[in-house]
Amino acid sequence: MTTEATLPSTSASPTARQVWSRARGVVLALVLLLVAAVAIAAIRSTERHGSLDPRSADPYGSRAVAELLAERGVDTRVVTTLDDARAAAGPDTTLLVAVPDILTHRQQSELRSATADSDGRTVLVAPGSWSVERLAPGVVADPATSLDSTLSPDCGLPAAQRAGKADTGGIRYTVTHPGNDECYRSERLPTLVRVPAASGDGDTVVLGAPDILYNDTLDEQGNASLALQLLGSRPHLVWYLPSLSDSSADAPGEEKGFLDLLPSGWIWGTLQLFFAAALAALWRARRFGPLVPEKLPVAIRASETVEGRARLYRKAAARDRAATALRSTTRTRLAPLVGVPVAQAHTPEALVPALSAHLHSAGDGDGQSLHPLLFGPPPGDDAALISLADQLDALEREVRRS
Repeated sequence: MTTEATLPSTSASPTARQVWSRARGVVLALVLLLVAAVAIAAIRSTERHGSLDPRSADPYGSRAVAELLAERGVDTRVVTTLDDARAAAGPDTTLLVAVPDILTHRQQSELRSATADSDGRTVLVAPGSWSVERLAPGVVADPATSLDSTLSPDCGLPAAQRAGKADTGGIRYTVTHPGNDECYRSERLPTLVRVPAASGDGDTVVLGAPDILYNDTLDEQGNASLALQLLGSRPHLVWYLPSLSDSSADAPGEEKGFLDLLPSGWIWGTLQLFFAAALAALWRARRFGPLVPEKLPVAIRASETVEGRARLYRKAAARDRAATALRSTTRTRLAPLVGVPVAQAHTPEALVPALSAHLHSAGDGDGQSLHPLLFGPPPGDDAALISLADQLDALEREVRRS
């Protein structure tokens, strides 16, 4: 049998050199990706320095809009604590909250209490589901963001009508209370909402994207006009840049959970990935009929097939499968030699007595060990498997000689 020469000399355990040869391409690709990621991070590390800061001249800063407001007599003051922001609220002040989602729920409630009856204007820049419902009651953030950046006013708000198209596309909102201005709709949902105060002349403006405030995009579309009208309705502008070091954020039970830190559209993104994976699995697993055997394009020698299968068995430590294959093949070849039909070759009651009688009549032994040899348990280690192959090979030679 060919397995006698194959199994002892076959090893599926790769050497260190082989492992390196196989894995070096993947390792090189990962190293290149890591280097590229570090380089991109280093290049972009300063791009958003001072984002939405009216003192910053960076592309994502807001110094340009602050200077334009100053030319129109509106002074801009930056605050970083909740106490300063609450103290600044008043009828002649516009309070801009740059990153509302940084605020804890307690901070949001306190800020809302200070601004609700101040008769001033509060502008919330891209508030998500974490903050918008507390800072602007009756407004709910939609999980799906706008696909378009530039949108048309499509509302009666004078500031929006004068500005025309603007880059407000971002978070979309659902308004649950009547009497609000809903502008710059994307798929029927507004990206800018003005909520008048219950009493007095104050209001709250919910802005779905910060693009109209960036230095880099202020001169595009009607961004500058819209920004100046929203922020210049009062003589004073207080620009609130929430800080994580604000002592008012230190309160028990106010820590955000993992899901709260995820972007607002993560649910839709996850669902899209799930459906894409399901479609890919369906495409790869499709079946249009029964399996059809195909002829191999090249002839493969039997010895190569045996050696390849032996390597797979060795790699998987499948000694039971290997022993079963050896015994089954041996029984199939021995059955015709002793007058047993091939259909009964795997039945001990038919094959073992016939083999015993054949060997006894030839004077080659009594055949008492035939049953454990041909139908016994799997070998416990590789040495026992090799011994089994040798014994099966010797048995077949004896039967053929007799």
